[in-house]
Amino acid sequence: MRGFLTSSIGVASAAALTLPLALSSGAGAATTPSADRALTAQAISGSTQSLPLAVLPRDRGLRAPGEQGLTQRDVHPFSLVGVVWKDPALALEGSVQVRTRAMGTARWSGWQDVETHNSDHAPDPGTAEHDSGRVRGATAPLWVGASDGVEVRVRPQAAPAHRTAGSSANSANSAAQAPLPKGLRLELVDPGEEPPPAGEPVPGGAPAEAAGSGVLTAESAAASAVNADLAPLGADAIPALTKKETESELIEAGGGEADTKVRPYIGPRPRIVTRKGWGADEKLREPDFGYTSKVNAAFVHHSATGNNYKCSQAPSVIRGIYRYHVKSMGWRDIGYNFLVDKCGNIYEGRAGGVAKPVMGAHTLGFNTNSMGVAVLGTFGSSNPAAAAVDALARLTAWKLGLYGVNPSGKTYLTSAGGNLYPKGKSVRLNAISGHRDGFATECPGRRLYDKLGTARSTSASLQGR
Repeated sequence: MRGFLTSSIGVASAAALTLPLALSSGAGAATTPSADRALTAQAISGSTQSLPLAVLPRDRGLRAPGEQGLTQRDVHPFSLVGVVWKDPALALEGSVQVRTRAMGTARWSGWQDVETHNSDHAPDPGTAEHDSGRVRGATAPLWVGASDGVEVRVRPQAAPAHRTAGSSANSANSAAQAPLPKGLRLELVDPGEEPPPAGEPVPGGAPAEAAGSGVLTAESAAASAVNADLAPLGADAIPALTKKETESELIEAGGGEADTKVRPYIGPRPRIVTRKGWGADEKLREPDFGYTSKVNAAFVHHSATGNNYKCSQAPSVIRGIYRYHVKSMGWRDIGYNFLVDKCGNIYEGRAGGVAKPVMGAHTLGFNTNSMGVAVLGTFGSSNPAAAAVDALARLTAWKLGLYGVNPSGKTYLTSAGGNLYPKGKSVRLNAISGHRDGFATECPGRRLYDKLGTARSTSASLQGR
């Protein structure tokens, strides 16, 4: 077991150098014309528009005092939207709503709510990522689909009014508005085009790279090499294994001996779409990987991006979240270790290796010795798909099993500081917990939180418990 977990970290550099792949390492790299075309096809486009918000005119009293936003305007195409501000320690006490215009039409959506309480998804205090000086406060991102027009309004929350005798209603209301954070900006994210499927022709006549072969950038090769024990370099997905195959793989990796804490308590390995499979632009993130020592618990989240996406769009949604986390919020990489869509597809999140204890930025105060899994969607009043809950069970049965953890059991984590537990406190938690168990938040939404008992029992059953 220990050998399995550590060996593939060590092979990352060697695999990137020895497997038969052409690497692009920047200026001076020698490539053939066909390789140039392949690299162009592989490159992931995408962009972020960052627009400062301003105080909106009162509009005959229809707007709240101090309301900020943007009036209707044309913008470059985008599909995901959020609002950020300068100080990550400040909460946005108010509401954020957006309207968007579907690209190439005159059709505007109704007003859509953007979840404002997002400070609970963050790097732990005291880490280099938290203290980088680049981190910003932010709402959750909202997926709106391809759009080229936007309008946004940010309304301060009305504090309890303490009116005195003789004061007017208008003056009392004006004085009761809670201030909004400084430096509010609207972030409009274009996740870029889908990478062409393996084998399909691309402009210029060169075939798109096949899974496990073709042309990779140095950054993409490094992100793929940390999974070299599980799939070929450059693979779009890590294949599923049966329970017996999973156990045999661990025995082989351990030199013929299996960790007695693991066997037979490990679930079959599920299929996992790699970062290359969903089209991660590896040049966005910081180049190194960060690890904790083990994985004792899984925190379940919802992405709060809304439920209006097709499963075929999930890679685009993930690329949008990735770009928002890195470029807009100032994180080193996407915050979640894994993501799950409504069809039950599982995606690799933060780079570093799916079998490894990668340090995420998903549950403020409890990122050490845990992993974060986000189900794409919003589940305060909507039920998660059964396929998504099943995927949670399959993923945790395998990943927690690698570390000898019973998914239906309890564990202890030490708080790094948050709004529920002070720094240094040892907290007893379910091995599969909701985000709200470690931080006072609505995440992962009441409807998804209510399904965690089912996920725990199914996960434990898959482990053979």
